[in-house]
Amino acid sequence: MERENALKLLREHVKNENLIKHCLAAEAVMRALALKLGADAEMWALAGLLHDIDVDLTAGDIKRHTIEAERILSENGLPAVLIEAVKMHNEAAHGKSRTEVFHKALAAGETITGLITATALVYPDKKLSSVKVSSVVKRMKDKRFAASIDRNVILECEQIGIPLEEFAALCLDAMRGVAPELGL
Repeated sequence: MERENALKLLREHVKNENLIKHCLAAEAVMRALALKLGADAEMWALAGLLHDIDVDLTAGDIKRHTIEAERILSENGLPAVLIEAVKMHNEAAHGKSRTEVFHKALAAGETITGLITATALVYPDKKLSSVKVSSVVKRMKDKRFAASIDRNVILECEQIGIPLEEFAALCLDAMRGVAPELGL
């Protein structure tokens, strides 16, 4: 599936602009991770873009989240490997063991996009250009700030061979590349 068609599909199912921005950020992060790891950048970017395609439809019901996403993506002919990665991302994993690099990368990558966005929002100018890697790492460890962030999911970056600081830098750089689209 081409990006233009995937974005159209996302917009058909997601009406919340903030969620669309999160998906755009995850797309950029996943592309950067794939390039770093020598994986299929377009496949990984599509997974990032489409990972929350059913959140509006399921009203955040985690039990239905993977079922609806799998249905939508299957009906649109997306590859099984992409669908499986989407099913295994952090909200949907429910005790399942992520064993594939793709699974871990999507879970860690989409989770840190939320943390980076939240970090950017604490700066007066609300710009990603103000965010430093050390701020992201610090906020990840701050229980008050990152109460809704599963730090263990982000730390899966280390299981795929990328130290936390390097992972945060790579993700931050990827998001800076799409900052105008994100409004950051």
